[in-house]
Amino acid sequence: MATAIDSKDSTQQTPPTNSSADKKPESAPDPAHAKTDTPESSHFRDRARRYLKPALGVALLAIIVVAAYFIWQHYRAKGLGEGFASGNGRIEAIELDIAAKAPGRIKEIYADEGDVVTAGQVVARMDTDVLRAQLSQAQAQESQARNATNTALAMVAQHESEQSAEAAVVTQREAELVVAEKTEERTRILSGQHAASIQELDEDVARRREASAAVAASKAQLAASQSTINAANSQVLGAQSNVAATQAMEGQIQAQIDDTVLKAVRSGRVQYRIAQPGEVIGAGGKVLSMIDLSDVTITFFLPEESAGRVAIGSEVHIVLDATPEDVIPATVTFVANVAQFTPKSVETQSEREKLVFRVKARISPDVLRKHASQMKSGLPGMAYVRLDSAVAWPTKLAVRSQQ
Repeated sequence: MATAIDSKDSTQQTPPTNSSADKKPESAPDPAHAKTDTPESSHFRDRARRYLKPALGVALLAIIVVAAYFIWQHYRAKGLGEGFASGNGRIEAIELDIAAKAPGRIKEIYADEGDVVTAGQVVARMDTDVLRAQLSQAQAQESQARNATNTALAMVAQHESEQSAEAAVVTQREAELVVAEKTEERTRILSGQHAASIQELDEDVARRREASAAVAASKAQLAASQSTINAANSQVLGAQSNVAATQAMEGQIQAQIDDTVLKAVRSGRVQYRIAQPGEVIGAGGKVLSMIDLSDVTITFFLPEESAGRVAIGSEVHIVLDATPEDVIPATVTFVANVAQFTPKSVETQSEREKLVFRVKARISPDVLRKHASQMKSGLPGMAYVRLDSAVAWPTKLAVRSQQ
């Protein structure tokens, strides 16, 4: 019994060999760590962790700002720079209306919207039936006036012939008067010498008086003939005046007929076809609306500090929103001498309350001829002005529209 009890006790008190072998003894604490791991060091680490994240955020933000500044400087150097200014604007062209001078009916229209026409090209015609009838009537009146003129001239010639005859009669009567006077004088002498009778003297005196009366009558007839000629000449002048009046009427009607042929005053593109063939329009009625492609400008606005450095003739390069790959050259032709507040449709880098100056630049006609199909009034874009002629244009603003 005792032996069995001992063996049981020994079994319970002896630990298992496997558990003691597998379990590692706990490591002893590090003397150095044990020395630093104090409450003060733990508090310091907490404060470091608390301020480290904001410090890193500020440093990162500073790096971003510096990088953005250098990037901005980089592109700024390649873009405008100090010697340039810019403003947004729109392409503007002179708008022209092709209208009828007199009321009438449109007969034909030869141009449509979008067509490019040249100066002097016929684009429409008005109906001319009434005007041509009036012209025929005026021509008939001219023929009548010419016939009346010819008749008056014939009457003048006839009266001049009669006047010549009357003048000859006057000359004859004057010769007879001279003979009668001489005869009377001889008879008077003879009668004083008692060589001729008193009756013969009385007869010679009577013949002299008859000859004198005949001369007076012939002269009166000659004067009347001259009056008739003057009247005939007046009729000639009246007939000639009628000819001139009818010719003036014909010219007026012909001018009205010529005005029915509507022509393009300048070269340009038809924008709108306002009327159609067959429509009746009044005086000044519009038929077509077009823009002049030879006079295209862009109007933009610059702040005060830039506008003061812009001179007439300064170079301008235009970049349209529709064709950003093209750079179009232009020249400043107008700078306002009075400042104004920025219009609502214009965006500038200045504040709204600052004053700006209106600037207008004209595109070269040579460029317009090469790119007439691309030019459209109202296209928005940016205008870049070179304020300093000594500064070269950036590469991205070099002229490329003529290529």
